[in-house]
Amino acid sequence: MALRFYNTLTRRLEPFTPLEPGYVRVYACGPTVYQAPHIGNYRTFLFNDLLHRYLRWKGFDVKFVMNITDVDDRIIEKSLQAGTTIDEFTAPHIQGFQEELRTLGILPPAAMPRATRHIDHMIELVQKLLDRGHAYLVDGSVFYDISSFPDYGKLSRIPLDQVRTGERVASDRYGKEDARDFALWKPAKEEDRQVGAAWPSPWGEGRPGWHLECSAMSMAELGESFDIHAGGEDLVFPHHEDEIAQSEGATGKPFARYWLHTKHLLINAEKMSKSAAGAVTLAELLRAGHSPADVRFLLLSAHYRKELNFSDAALADARAALRRLTDFDDRLNRTAPGDDDYPATLTELANAALVGFEEALDDDLNLPAALAAVFTFVREANASLDREPTPPAAALDAARNALASIDRVLNVIGLARQAESAGDPELVAWVEARLQERQQARARRDFARADEIRNELTAAGIVVEDTPDGPRWRRA
Repeated sequence: MALRFYNTLTRRLEPFTPLEPGYVRVYACGPTVYQAPHIGNYRTFLFNDLLHRYLRWKGFDVKFVMNITDVDDRIIEKSLQAGTTIDEFTAPHIQGFQEELRTLGILPPAAMPRATRHIDHMIELVQKLLDRGHAYLVDGSVFYDISSFPDYGKLSRIPLDQVRTGERVASDRYGKEDARDFALWKPAKEEDRQVGAAWPSPWGEGRPGWHLECSAMSMAELGESFDIHAGGEDLVFPHHEDEIAQSEGATGKPFARYWLHTKHLLINAEKMSKSAAGAVTLAELLRAGHSPADVRFLLLSAHYRKELNFSDAALADARAALRRLTDFDDRLNRTAPGDDDYPATLTELANAALVGFEEALDDDLNLPAALAAVFTFVREANASLDREPTPPAAALDAARNALASIDRVLNVIGLARQAESAGDPELVAWVEARLQERQQARARRDFARADEIRNELTAAGIVVEDTPDGPRWRRA
């Protein structure tokens, strides 16, 4: 099966063919940095990472771009309240976001353009729209005339009878079904100047509208036409609809060819948003004792076009499933190869797992089906190892390599190992000292002392596993 995606633009599954053979250009809407993202945002960012990793796994050269919106109505309002400039206000939020991307094992984008660093590109884009008759001036503001773009509504399927031609909206936020002419450039207010959110332009000092920012940044980084635009489903209208109108209105060329949108994350069966009282941040989850790998596994586990309900029970299930993978990885790594005359069952299981994994992800990144193939591999390979504890070296290598290859896409085993190795330095030092003393006690056949130390570790929540290569440990 060839790789295919569900394209929001066409409402159907389509085979994926990049504009340039072997090279994929992807743009994903990143955070608006006025507060920490909630885990609903991270569901979208982790889907973006799955897309990024799988395209690379398939052998494509990928340029993945994620923007940072560092100027909008909310940022200006928050900066005024804090008595800072927008640069000063957003700096810690940007740094915190980048740290959380690393915490969740998300590949760094090739570029993370910031809106405030692309003002010149935005001014150029507005001028093109004025020149082509898609925009007009009103009292220092520049508005996009949606009636000038016959295809307006083709992404969101907004009925044309709901398009309110000639009426204007200058806010960065407006009603989901309220299709009106939108602001491309806004004249500066005194509060904008106070926080450093005003720039010179041919139409007077002002600042860009939110929708304009992504068009300018994506085209600056990826060109006037590129392959994939990704984001949360809440951005289909008005944000992505307006991006298409202004980008294609300015260039006369198709903008993004494939549009991929992630469904909402639910918490207690309700949509999560930054304004909702139940919004949960990654930092809160980590403080509660949940590992980044558990969070990553849970947020990836459902198909991206299906809603995912977040709960403590779902996190516990994710933790248990991830433990099955890490335990299997441990078993493969500690198993010693044996007689080459054994049947090479592991090789067949490994090959079948890779085929099933790829077929599922080729089908619009169907991760639940891909995980089913992985856990079938784990179950059947464990049964094979029970029957044949010393498999041929080649078969053992095939199983190890298959699991490592799969985790290049999932990055859940690797992230779990990373957390284990980082750990608490004081705890690590204490455990290693106890284990060394236990080894010494066993070497002198003082098994009572060795058992004493093991019981001490167990009481501290440390699970010790004796292997041919020495003891391994992990937190319970």
